[in-house]
Amino acid sequence: MKRAVELFTFERRSSRSPLIEQTWQTRSEPEESFISVAVSHWEIVVTRQRGTARLTLRGPETRATTSPIPGDAEFFGIQFSLGTFMPGLPPGQLVDGSLTLPRATGTSFWLDGAGWELPGPDNADVFVDRLVRAGLLVHDPVVPAALAGDVDGLSTRSVQRRVSRATGLTRGAIGQIRRAERAVELLCRGVPPVDVAGQAGYADQPHLTRSLTYFAGRTPSQIAASARGE
Repeated sequence: MKRAVELFTFERRSSRSPLIEQTWQTRSEPEESFISVAVSHWEIVVTRQRGTARLTLRGPETRATTSPIPGDAEFFGIQFSLGTFMPGLPPGQLVDGSLTLPRATGTSFWLDGAGWELPGPDNADVFVDRLVRAGLLVHDPVVPAALAGDVDGLSTRSVQRRVSRATGLTRGAIGQIRRAERAVELLCRGVPPVDVAGQAGYADQPHLTRSLTYFAGRTPSQIAASARGE
């Protein structure tokens, strides 16, 4: 079974909005399922399939899991920057899960008692701006500062509480996921696993293997072989 990046063809875009980490598009592949890797960001995903569309909030994922692939579907996603969250639907309620919002029409969904047009590649920034103006989406600047180790004047407990509220995760969990992402990046660049362990901050190669099996669903050798097209 393949990871998403090994199976799907993604079109990714940056955004002018600091609240958006990236947007992406892809479509179904003729496989039954894929490996969904751990990720610290939450996102909104619009799925269009056989004339219908739905909007789903997908929370952070703390481990690799197996996810089914809907047939003949197109997907558009807005991945939010760390520290950005919806107070009414905080990421902590969505960790390792998802929530599909009710449809209003074929091109809109219900949120906070009102109909909202489904976002797409051409209106993602406008959609996010509208959420902010409506008070449905906020950003806590303490979170990225805390993750960068640049927080003064706040207690450790206060910082941790704000990180958890805005991301659904602890700083430690986010750090572990980021370290696994760094290790995968190095492996895909051809760095030998024994060197990746040291460069990514693992105690040794077995520690690296355990981490990537848990967070990425594959061993270092499997990831490296896939990057080589094997």
